[in-house]
Amino acid sequence: MKQLIETIVKPLVDHPGDVQVDKDEQPHRVTYKLSVNPEDMGKVIGKQGRVAKAIRTIVYSAAGSHHGKKVYLDIID
Repeated sequence: MKQLIETIVKPLVDHPGDVQVDKDEQPHRVTYKLSVNPEDMGKVIGKQGRVAKAIRTIVYSAAGSHHGKKVYLDIID
């Protein structure tokens, strides 16, 4: 799942080397924390959050059935 997130995000940003995905797994939920360069934050979020919403939709669809747990994607700087 980390590779999927990186594959989606890296082409969108100017600093792909700064893209980092961490996984925090708990009994009933998995949280992926996406960290990007502060200059790229606007590109990842997009106008009115459209890009972030699209990324989350893909991740939730792919991961939901895979983990059997609730999946979250947090975008942090």
